[in-house]
Amino acid sequence: MRSLDEHRAATLALAAPLPAIEVPLLDALGLVLAADVTTQAALPRWDNSAMDGYAVRAADVAAAAVDAGVVLRVVGDVAAGSADEPEVAPGTAVRIMTGAPLPPGADAVVPVEQTAVPDAPAGDPAEPQWADGGGAGLVEVRAAVAPGAHVRRAGEDADAGEAVLPAGALVGPTHLAAAASVGRATLVVHRRPRIAVISTGDELVEPGAELRRGQIPDSNSWLLAAAVLDAGAEPLRLGPVADDPAALHRLLVGLDAGEHGTVDGIVTSGGVSVGAFDVVKAALADERGVEFVRVAVQPGKPQGLGRLPGGTPIWTLPGNPVSTHASFEVFVRPAIRRMLGLADVERPRTRVVVGEGWRTPPARAQLMPVRRVPSDEVPADDRSDDVRSDDVRSDDVSSDVGGLPCVRRATPRGSGSHLVARLPQAHGLAIVPADVDEVRAGDTLEVFWT
Repeated sequence: MRSLDEHRAATLALAAPLPAIEVPLLDALGLVLAADVTTQAALPRWDNSAMDGYAVRAADVAAAAVDAGVVLRVVGDVAAGSADEPEVAPGTAVRIMTGAPLPPGADAVVPVEQTAVPDAPAGDPAEPQWADGGGAGLVEVRAAVAPGAHVRRAGEDADAGEAVLPAGALVGPTHLAAAASVGRATLVVHRRPRIAVISTGDELVEPGAELRRGQIPDSNSWLLAAAVLDAGAEPLRLGPVADDPAALHRLLVGLDAGEHGTVDGIVTSGGVSVGAFDVVKAALADERGVEFVRVAVQPGKPQGLGRLPGGTPIWTLPGNPVSTHASFEVFVRPAIRRMLGLADVERPRTRVVVGEGWRTPPARAQLMPVRRVPSDEVPADDRSDDVRSDDVRSDDVSSDVGGLPCVRRATPRGSGSHLVARLPQAHGLAIVPADVDEVRAGDTLEVFWT
């Protein structure tokens, strides 16, 4: 029997980053950069104002104070986006707006709030007054500023040729903003994977259809399609498929041959155990590139994986919904993330304190759906020695225990592989090592939140 880690390594071995493509900025959202994004010029490209105010020579206003203002002649305006370059000679100032290039001769900016207009009628003290910028206006500066005050220097954000976004970064909104700021209209990213999803079983019908005895609505294909989408790939949902090995084989061959467009991977659910009608095993029985194995994990013991003749990776998961969910999370999702081009493909793990105990299957790791609970659901007498009662604030039942989150099984029946209706109560999967026979209240485990 294969261990959990061994099978995870085998599933990851089927995946590699997909080829790079160049796409418009917004189309890159959620994809992974395949090349560094570098600046062609310094960012910002020129010294510019960090405030609305007046560009000045700092030496001219060195003695300025609230009760001893310095009056300067205003010789021009520079707004953001303006190409004007009015020179600031000694004794003069230029009105300037935030982001506008610093005009020649100026070495500082005085915020408008630290100025006044001589002989102007009194107005709302909360509203700044602006001097005329046409050459006849005067401004009284009431605060000294040092050279460089309120000036954003060229290259302050990034030097010319600097990599502002590294290859391998998952593109989010701030990445798009950074790329746009250095003048990039497109990005080179790894192509988004397209993953076919197939649920199998004569008993399955589409949700909303009238059920006869023995039939159930298909939930697995929807679970898997949504999980594929959540992992960052594009799902191609093709379920449910009847228990007809020949028909299923034709469908898989067609997917492998590109009859349904580009398909970078196939995920099936059901038909991989030891039953008399296990259609996936029967359909792939003659495919030398596919193997069916038993994995020392509960739920999710029966698994299959490999490549079809055309090279398409396939992951065949058990059909009970909790098994399908857990198997996708630990085996398929990391492979999809690798196809996207990510180096770190696992969900983050954290240690938690368990609020109740349960028995575990002998010599098998366990993936237990758990929900986060208030700390008072972990009895003080059951906490591990390193988790003390005074670590918890009695007036805050949502506090963690000893700095660790608290969890219980998502449902009283634990990891029962058929309990799909209660699966949304789970916040994550707790990983119980194979050498643990029993989990006790107060024990600590690793969890990854889903």
